[in-house]
Amino acid sequence: MGLVDKLTGTQHPPEGGSPVPREELRVALLGLNQPDVPYIIRYGGGEQCDLVAEWRLTEPAWQHLFVQSQISHAVRIRMRLVHNEHEVRAIEEQWEVGRVGTPTGLQATSEYTRGPSRTVSRRWTIGRGESGRLETTETFRFDSAQLREPLRSTVLKSGWTWRGVVFGKL
Repeated sequence: MGLVDKLTGTQHPPEGGSPVPREELRVALLGLNQPDVPYIIRYGGGEQCDLVAEWRLTEPAWQHLFVQSQISHAVRIRMRLVHNEHEVRAIEEQWEVGRVGTPTGLQATSEYTRGPSRTVSRRWTIGRGESGRLETTETFRFDSAQLREPLRSTVLKSGWTWRGVVFGKL
């Protein structure tokens, strides 16, 4: 694996395997849609790609004294299945929009990234456990790898290459 592959998140399937047909890979990727997963994988019709995986969520709002905050995340992976090279070209995009309300007004922040990256957000609450001692309990978790990893794993198991695209088109 070269430096460019490392920077783009490109991974190759194990040697010796034979790639499955394109339609079989498409069905396997769409099969990742399950009722218990927080994302959706759909056809990419008007988005210049074959498939799109999306995850949108809003973190629970929190307030401390006079400050209230809420953050929204969106992760989208657009995939093109290139049959003659047996590779899935993937562009990963992330958006984060934050709103902070203070006594002096409302502030909004936004951030956009393109390329392989990882965003992790967690929230805990502190309370008394059954023993009466203070305990922390995780009440919220967001990890963008929960979207990319099943996709990439399915592609690699199918004998195809996962090629991350940072610049240019799919």
